Amino acid sequence: QVQLVESGGGLVQAGGSLRLSCAASGSFFSINVMGWYRQAPGEQRELVATLTNGDSTNYADAVKGRFTISTDNAKNTVFLQMNSLEPEDTAVYYCNVVARRFSFSDWRHYWGQGTQVTVSS
Repeated sequence: QVQLVESGGGLVQAGGSLRLSCAASGSFFSINVMGWYRQAPGEQRELVATLTNGDSTNYADAVKGRFTISTDNAKNTVFLQMNSLEPEDTAVYYCNVVARRFSFSDWRHYWGQGTQVTVSS
C-alpha cells in the first residue's frame, strides 16, 4: 500500500503564494507519476499538474505560468508551488501517485486525503 500525507494548504489573499507538499510512504516498488488534482464545490475533480518519471510535466491551462510541480525523489515527495493565486483556485487539492507494489504488479492510483486552499479576493 501507498500512503500519502499532504500539507501546506490554507487561506491566502489573491496574488499570494502557497506551497503544497505530499509525501509518499509505505510498501511499493516504484512510482511512475506524481501529481495534483483539485475539486471545487459543486465541480468535478480536475487535473492541476503531473510529473511523470521525474522529468515530464503537464499542467492545466488555468495554472500554466503560475504553478510549478517538482519532486524530491529521494524522499518520494511531490510539491506544488502556487503563485499569483486567484479566487478561482479555491478548492480541495488532492495528491495523486501512480505506483506499483511489485515489479510485476499493475500500476495503481493512490490519493491523499486532500488539503483545502482558499483564496480570498
